[in-house]
Amino acid sequence: MKLIQVVRRYGPIGGMERYVWELTQELRDLGHEVLVLCEVCLADKPRGIIVHELGTIAPRPRWLALLRFGKNVARWLEENPQPVWLIHSHERLSGHRVTTFHGPPFATVRDMPWWRKISLRVAMQLYLERRELETAKLIVPNSPFIRERLAHYYPELAHKLTEPIVPGVAAMQMRETHSAPVDGGVIGFVGKEWQRKGLPLVVEIAACLRRTRPNLQLWVAGPDAAEIQHLFAGWQGGYRLLGWSDQAHYAEFDVLLHPARAEPYGMVISEAMAARVPVVISAVCGAAAQVTPDAGAVLPLAAPPDTWAGAVEEQLRRSTAPPRFVRSWNEVAQEYEKIYRNCFAEKQP
Repeated sequence: MKLIQVVRRYGPIGGMERYVWELTQELRDLGHEVLVLCEVCLADKPRGIIVHELGTIAPRPRWLALLRFGKNVARWLEENPQPVWLIHSHERLSGHRVTTFHGPPFATVRDMPWWRKISLRVAMQLYLERRELETAKLIVPNSPFIRERLAHYYPELAHKLTEPIVPGVAAMQMRETHSAPVDGGVIGFVGKEWQRKGLPLVVEIAACLRRTRPNLQLWVAGPDAAEIQHLFAGWQGGYRLLGWSDQAHYAEFDVLLHPARAEPYGMVISEAMAARVPVVISAVCGAAAQVTPDAGAVLPLAAPPDTWAGAVEEQLRRSTAPPRFVRSWNEVAQEYEKIYRNCFAEKQP
């Protein structure tokens, strides 16, 4: 099959971007012809994949950047007709057959007070989102949570929704099976968007647990240290701010804590589970569907801090490792193959 993948930033630099990066290479390895349209490629271009960079666009305002990128893609396709190629978008386009939805719908704004809705930004984001969904023949959510949200806000388009195709996870260094020290242990937090992913609550939970576990450590990976140092005012040690790096620290965690306010999937959750690290996460994480009771705990976001602390304490006390989470990117690509074949079959006379 001949497949065009469209993403603004092509490279392993974020959740959605890694999804596309891994998918394209697995599709190539399955024998398909893959062409990527992007603003910019942020890694060495993979062998055997054609990558066309259309040029960077000012990122703000976001709605205008999305609109301009969509026009650049449409212009390239008009100048370079690809009638036998299937276009799979991961962005707000107007000329695709398949779209993957990686985040919660912007249409949640409908539930907000009226004064939050009266702006050009809101109007344009809603227009771009609806256009993307109406154009697509098939809409692929990246988690059951996103599928439910799309069906709720766009019931008239629910017939286009496929079963979710959740991200794969690379093989991870495994955490050695052990119980955390009764007076310590390591809580891990991973995420650059630290406010949305709940770091202030993580700090509060860790501080609560340190009353009975004085040697407990909180390790934070992702944000720059200077950006979050204020959260630890009054702490006398007991934390490490690791910043951003490609190095995975999961094997050194005793539990991953991820009380995100909004998380379309949460690849750090599946990565931690692949390293056999127990997790405690909020119910609004898309990956919650993959967290079985023996892998950790899923709590309502509104649960009070002492409830969160109790759930983390339970994981710190466990003496058995959770089962290893396994899902290869090859599985992801094979699930997309079925969708592509259906689309190509529909195009036959």
